[in-house]
Amino acid sequence: MLNLILFGPPGSGKGTQAALLVDKYGFLHISTGDLFRSEIGNQTDLGLLAQSYMAQGKLVPDTVTIDMLRKKVEANPEVTGIIFDGFPRTIQQAQALDALLAERSSEVTALLALTVDEDEIVQRILNRAKTSGRSDDADEGIIRDRIAVYENTTTPVFDYYEERGKSFRVKGMGSIDEIFARLSAIIDHIHTAAQKL
Repeated sequence: MLNLILFGPPGSGKGTQAALLVDKYGFLHISTGDLFRSEIGNQTDLGLLAQSYMAQGKLVPDTVTIDMLRKKVEANPEVTGIIFDGFPRTIQQAQALDALLAERSSEVTALLALTVDEDEIVQRILNRAKTSGRSDDADEGIIRDRIAVYENTTTPVFDYYEERGKSFRVKGMGSIDEIFARLSAIIDHIHTAAQKL
């Protein structure tokens, strides 16, 4: 069972690459954004709880997010691997994810961080704004702020897993196929190494 964290700043192509990895390896893709939308949209107990915090302008506690992740993982026992997209974003969330996986006698296999030049990200998101309809995608200042927040909050998570020999930087520049080939090469290497243990 491979448990992969896919990292990358806004506009780095995480969603595109995750979809390709799901097609190739049959992994379960868990995006916390999609998870929240699904739970809230379906008016589940967890969704209503999350919504109650959001309605007050508060951050949803990590415990609620972890409970959503647990529910999703338990609903898909047959998968060969999981891609966690957008989580964890903090050391506390990383520790909570480690604990969740430990309950299943499992652990994070690797963190794959797509690295993209800031100016390239800005251009990608400005181009995306033409079709996304998101006003924050059309404002360069907001985009650069989002990149800075990503760097500040997620760098410690990269370091946390790097200390355990599990973090990999993957060049996120070039064509979609080139980036996918780089990710696949690392995953294949990790998978082969894991089978030898």
